[in-house]
Amino acid sequence: MTLSALQAARYTYQPKMPAILSEKLANIKIEEGKPTQSIANQDELKKIFKNTYGKPSVTFVKGKNPSVNKLLRVGVILSGGQAPGGHNVIAGLFDGIKKGNAASKLYGFLGGPSGLVEGKYVEITNKLIDAYRNTGGFDIIGSGRTKIETPQQIAASVETAKKMKLDAVVIIGGDDSNTNAALLAEHFVAGNLKTQVIGIPKTIDGDLKNNVIETSFGFDTATKTYSELIGNIERDANSAKKYWHFIKVMGRSASHIALECALQTQPNICLISEEIEAKKMTLRQITDYIADIIARRAANNENFGVIIIPEGLVEFVPEMKKLIAELNDLMAVKAAEFNKLADFNAQSAWLGKNLSKPAAAAFNTLPADIAKQFLMDRDPHGNVQVSRIETEKLLITLVDAKLKAMKKGGKYKGSFSAYNHFFGYEGRCAFPSNFDSDYCYALGFSAFILIVNGLTGYLSSVRNLTAPAKEWIAGGIPLTMMMNMEQRHGSQKPVIRKALVELDGKPFKTFEKKREEWAVKTSYTVPGAIQYYGPDEVCNQPTKTLIIERGMPKAAVPKKAPAKDAPGKQTAAKKAPAKTAAKPAAPKNSAAKTKK
Repeated sequence: MTLSALQAARYTYQPKMPAILSEKLANIKIEEGKPTQSIANQDELKKIFKNTYGKPSVTFVKGKNPSVNKLLRVGVILSGGQAPGGHNVIAGLFDGIKKGNAASKLYGFLGGPSGLVEGKYVEITNKLIDAYRNTGGFDIIGSGRTKIETPQQIAASVETAKKMKLDAVVIIGGDDSNTNAALLAEHFVAGNLKTQVIGIPKTIDGDLKNNVIETSFGFDTATKTYSELIGNIERDANSAKKYWHFIKVMGRSASHIALECALQTQPNICLISEEIEAKKMTLRQITDYIADIIARRAANNENFGVIIIPEGLVEFVPEMKKLIAELNDLMAVKAAEFNKLADFNAQSAWLGKNLSKPAAAAFNTLPADIAKQFLMDRDPHGNVQVSRIETEKLLITLVDAKLKAMKKGGKYKGSFSAYNHFFGYEGRCAFPSNFDSDYCYALGFSAFILIVNGLTGYLSSVRNLTAPAKEWIAGGIPLTMMMNMEQRHGSQKPVIRKALVELDGKPFKTFEKKREEWAVKTSYTVPGAIQYYGPDEVCNQPTKTLIIERGMPKAAVPKKAPAKDAPGKQTAAKKAPAKTAAKPAAPKNSAAKTKK
C-alpha cells in the first residue's frame, strides 16, 4: 500500500502507558488476587479445564522480578474480524519481549489460527513492526476464523509449538477466539507442553467485556468512525429536509455499537435489539413505532430524520428468530433436497410444506428480495448469514406501506422518501484512535509481563480506562472466569459469554431518558472526524458508554487547552522518541515468506 501523509505522521505517535508498565522491568511483579470461578456451570467447567480452572486474577505492582530478562520465543495470532489497534497490540508485545531480552523472538502466524496448525509464520522484526505502528488493519500477518478444536488440529498445533520451541502463543481475538485460547491452554498443560497461551480482548462489537474487562479494543475507533458518518448524514438530512436515512451498523449479537452511536449523534430513532427481544416486539410493532414518529415529525413539517438499526436486529424479533432457527435446522437435514429446487417460487412452496405454520407465515410476510436473502448460501456452520440480510431495506418497505395506509386514513399528511446505508467495514480497519492506540499497546505489553511470569490461560487486562493512561491498572484474568456452557451445534460447549446491552444499565437508561425528545425535536450532534492531535476534550476521550458506566475521575475531567496548543499540533511533551520518527515504507508482501 502507498504511504499516506497521515500514516507517516502516525508512525511518530508514542502510545501513552500505565505508570506501572513504564517502570524498569525488574521492578514489575504480579500480585495475585483470590481464586476465581466461572460465571456459571462451575462443576462442568472444572471437569473440562482440570489444569487451568480457578486461577487467581493478577495485577502488576512495584516489586522485584528477576525473571524479566529471560530469553523468549513467542508466537502471535490475529483471529477473527479486523479491529483497529491490532497492530499496536503486536507492537506492545514486541517492544516488551525485546526490552526484556534483545535476543528474544516474536513470530507472527500467517492467516490466523490456521497458521499455527499449518506451521506458517514470519518473524516480526524491527523493520516490519515499525511499518505498522498506530495504523489500522490486520495486514501485517493477516487473520482468519479457523477454530482449533479437532484432535488433528490440536495435535498439529502442539507439533508446531514443539518444533518452534515456543514459550508462549498470544491470541488476539473476540469471545470465540479467546474460548479457543482457553481450550488450547488446557490442552498444552495436559500434554506437558511448556508453551503458555495468553488472550487479548478484541471486537468492535463491544460484547467482550465484564467487571474486569471494561471494553474490547477497536470499539472506540469503530464507533467514532460510524458516528462521524452518521453525524455527516444528520447534517445533510437537516439541510435537505426531505429524506429519512435508515442506517444499519455492525453488531450481530449485541447492540453496543448502535447504542454508542446514538449517544454520540442523538438520532431520531435507534432500535436496540435487546429491548426488542425483551418486549417481544413483532415486525409490525416495530414498523408502527417508526411510522408513528415519522408522522409526528411530519406534523411539525419535518419530513426527514435518521434511524440507527443494529445489524442483528432480525434475530431478536420473535417471529424472525423462530424462522431463522427453523431454517437452520431444516437446512442441516434437507439442504441437498432444497438445493435441487429450480427457483424462488419452488423454494417458497417447499418451505410452506416444511416449516411450521408460524415460521411459514413470517417468511411469507417478507418482500421477495429480502426473503431471498434468508435463503442465500449458508455460513460455514450451515446458518443463515444474518449480516447479509438488508434489514434497513426491509424496514423501509414495511414503513412505506404503513405510511401509505395511514395517509388513506387521514392519520398522516407528510411525504416519505428514504435512503438506506450500512456502516460496517468502514470502521473495522480505520486508523486507531489515540485511545485504542494506547489501550492496545498496553494490552500487548501486559501480555509480555504475563508470559514472563509463567502464566497461561489468561486474558490481558487493562482497567480504569476513563482515567488518564498513566492511571490505568494493568494485569490479567483467567479466561475460564468469563465462561459458561451453551448449546452450540447440538451439544453443550464451554464458551465465553457475550455481554449484551443491559436494559437496566446506565448507558441504556441515559439513552432511554432522551430518546422521546430526540424523536420529535431535531437534536443532532455532529462529532466530526476522529482527532489525533489537539486538546484532550477533542482527542483523548473514551466512548460515552465507558464514561457513563465507569464515571470520569476528577483528575481526568478535560480542561480547555491553552491558546498556544493549537489543534492539529503536538506539544513537545507528546513527541515520539527519535527512533520512532522514521517513516519506513510499508513492506511489500510482508507475509509472503513462509517458514516451516
